[in-house]
Amino acid sequence: MTPPSAPHAEPDDLILAGEFDDAAREQWQHLVEGVLRKSDAIPEGYAHPVETLLSSRTYDGIVVNPLYTADSAAPSAGYPGLPPFLRGSRPEGHVATGWDVRQRHADPNPEATRKAVLADLENGVSSLWLVVGDGGLPVGALGDVLQDVYLDLAPVTLDAGARFREAADELLRLHADKGIPASEVKGNLGADPIGHHTRTNSGADLDGAAALAVAAAEYPKLRSIVVDGLPFHQAGGSDAEELGASLAAGVAYLRALTAAGLSVDAAAAQLEFRYAAGADQFLTIAKFRAARRLWARVATVSGVSGTSAAQRQHAVSSPAMMTRRDPWVNMLRTTLACFGAGVGGADAVTVLPFDAALGLPDAFARRIARNTQSVLLEESKLAGVIDPAGGSWYVETLSDELAKAAWAWFTEIERAGGLLAALDSGLVADRLAATWQARSANLATRADAITGVSEFPNLAEKSPVREPEPPAPTGGLPAVRYAEAYEELRDRSDRTFAERGARPKVFLATLGPVAAHTARATFAANLFQAGGIETVSGGVIADAETAAARFAESGAAIACLCGSEKSYGELAGPVAEELKAAGATRVLLAGKPSDDHLRSGVDDFVFTGCDALQVLRATLETLGVTA
Repeated sequence: MTPPSAPHAEPDDLILAGEFDDAAREQWQHLVEGVLRKSDAIPEGYAHPVETLLSSRTYDGIVVNPLYTADSAAPSAGYPGLPPFLRGSRPEGHVATGWDVRQRHADPNPEATRKAVLADLENGVSSLWLVVGDGGLPVGALGDVLQDVYLDLAPVTLDAGARFREAADELLRLHADKGIPASEVKGNLGADPIGHHTRTNSGADLDGAAALAVAAAEYPKLRSIVVDGLPFHQAGGSDAEELGASLAAGVAYLRALTAAGLSVDAAAAQLEFRYAAGADQFLTIAKFRAARRLWARVATVSGVSGTSAAQRQHAVSSPAMMTRRDPWVNMLRTTLACFGAGVGGADAVTVLPFDAALGLPDAFARRIARNTQSVLLEESKLAGVIDPAGGSWYVETLSDELAKAAWAWFTEIERAGGLLAALDSGLVADRLAATWQARSANLATRADAITGVSEFPNLAEKSPVREPEPPAPTGGLPAVRYAEAYEELRDRSDRTFAERGARPKVFLATLGPVAAHTARATFAANLFQAGGIETVSGGVIADAETAAARFAESGAAIACLCGSEKSYGELAGPVAEELKAAGATRVLLAGKPSDDHLRSGVDDFVFTGCDALQVLRATLETLGVTA
């Protein structure tokens, strides 16, 4: 018999990767630089560190580096449940219960909303967000909508605009009718006169909100005020701009509530902050962590004691990132947003249904929205770790820099006399408009890509049809969506198709063999289809005569040359000449402009980084497709 082998000897100390030498940053730089030089990604004469080439910059001017180490660690984040609450507002996080799954309802039909509310509560939703009053449910219909809801188990947050007091009184009456004691009333009465003024420019009833907060003080588990950052986000603002403005709004409410007689602790306990969660998961994580640190600083300076300084947070998947075109992709965007909000420590999360930009969601869309949260909570166990991003050098640094940028904006608003004064003077609107202009430029060049819209569009898609949601109040800051410029072009194409039976069309003159033209032909097709323009491939084109013949067969009026630099040198000039002789009103070339290409008779160029919206608008105008 073979004797048994000796037991494996365990080391006294287990050192991860202990058999390797310590890696130095210089080694990483050298290796990365080698890869970039092989791929010709480093420009000639480039003398800066390789990190500079690989870094990016957020809309707040924060530089995001390709590598973070212990040397780039931010100040100490502290502990969960303790100031500055960077790591969470509660010591236990959401391990025991998960975060609050909150579904939004804005259908003005009471019976439809009643059924939708019950379906949500029976299938994973833990609280409700009801739009009531102008543009939502009739205030008097709250009783019908909530008649079968156990309000002590399913808290309600109201969104009633200027009619917040009327809606709050009705909701509290319902609690009383159901026999729920004041000590067990939960939720939020939803007063937000500053947010309403931001959206409508109709004035802010701070005295009315303060009076409601005083009345609500007898309900220890109930909040009365929402500090809503969404209007600043939806106006195109950056993360720090949303945080700084909401911080200023929170301070304005603290002043109003304490002036009405509440203690500073009681006033702070009346506030809940609402923020947008985007598809950039790391920025979203950092945003919610930074928001808690910022509010803890304000609360401490204001005299709020202990854990009363912890910020209560409601995350909403970004309305600005939602698309009408290829809305199914919104499911992926909202999943990333929910992930970021959950990891970032939000107390309540609302995932907007994927069809939210189209109108009132149907039952399937609401089901997907709530199941997105259920998967992350129940299957992925996302809430099972307290502050899972804590200790990440990247996240800690990003949280710190975002907090500093937001604090700088907040102090600028305060120097201008506070948020209401800054809104009325145009300071806030001008700042957000500048950020939206910068974002719009990146959207136009597709540096900020929108999958299914500006990239990889599907002209054959059949979008779902939804009943329109009641129009939101206007008159204040604008409400934008990132995809709207491309969607407007797609709408033009749809109208043309309905009128003429065919979409606007561009012929792709694919020069040379397949291997030589595929990359640029694919790029060009993707770009033109983002504007609703159908592309017709010319196949393998070896000479100018073939190009002209196939162009004539295509029925197009504009052509785009697609090939390699070698094929351009041989064929661009003759092909462009023959195409124009065959009736092409414009000839474009897929590639960056050069003197040689210009001499070949090409009218314009499409290339990575070009202004795609400008190209698409000009192409549609040439084809007679107007707005």
